[in-house]
Amino acid sequence: TSEIHTKRLKDLGITISMDGKGRATDNSCIERFWRSAKCERIYLNEYQSISELITDVDDYIEFYNHRRFHETLAYKKPMDVYQESIKLNQEKAKAS
Repeated sequence: TSEIHTKRLKDLGITISMDGKGRATDNSCIERFWRSAKCERIYLNEYQSISELITDVDDYIEFYNHRRFHETLAYKKPMDVYQESIKLNQEKAKAS
């Protein structure tokens, strides 16, 4: 939140997203993702380069969304839940 940091982001045209005062749950989904990524992958490895870390994070994102079962989604995978919701919305639209 430093002025130097936020100015740099703004100069690059990056939208800054921070929780509002008293809104600790605003970013709960992404906070949970990064907790999982760190505990399940990042902290368990030593990376020799930033590009190696980036590749591993990319792999973890694919795993997290397509292959990892989530308790909060009734032990389904996020992409499966997403695809189901699209299908349901399309069926509702046709029925209308």
